[in-house]
Amino acid sequence: MILGVVLAGGASSRMGVDKATVEIEGRSMLDRVATSLASVVDRVVVSGRSEIAGLAGLPDPEPGRAGPLAGLAAALTEAHAMGAEAVMLVAVDQPFVRPETLSRLIDRFGGAAVVPVADAIRQVTCAVYPADWNAEAMTELDAGGSIQSLLDQMPVVEVLPDEWEAWGEDGRSWFSIDDAAALDSALGRFGSGLE
Repeated sequence: MILGVVLAGGASSRMGVDKATVEIEGRSMLDRVATSLASVVDRVVVSGRSEIAGLAGLPDPEPGRAGPLAGLAAALTEAHAMGAEAVMLVAVDQPFVRPETLSRLIDRFGGAAVVPVADAIRQVTCAVYPADWNAEAMTELDAGGSIQSLLDQMPVVEVLPDEWEAWGEDGRSWFSIDDAAALDSALGRFGSGLE
């Protein structure tokens, strides 16, 4: 079983409005990401929120402990409790994520994290994480770490560009829409529709 998690706990300060509600061709970024996830996982929840748009919310593990690692730690704790093998994590500001790319990442899962690499950077908010990392994620959160620092200590399968490009991926799945300029850039590069 795979738990799909939309990482949506940020303040959206650069966007100026809640990223989850920003619409692209009449569909919110949250809806686009959740729909892509739902096509490849068993259940979808939204991390860093209470219930939103009919999706169950998953609060951060402790008040005041925000950020991507807090969202991942909460997700791993939930996944472990429900007996899931892994979490497929995607940020809400990655609305061009391709279901096929998510499926391919899940296919590569064998007990280690599966993380695409683009421009020599691990794309940690479009990746698969083992549910049994829940304790390590909480320890790293308590130490003030990040998802990157967690990955530095744990087994990781890095999916390099030659592999993900062979899937038909062009980087859209982890392209982050942080502000209006990034949205304009994405629309110019990728068009407006999901595949």
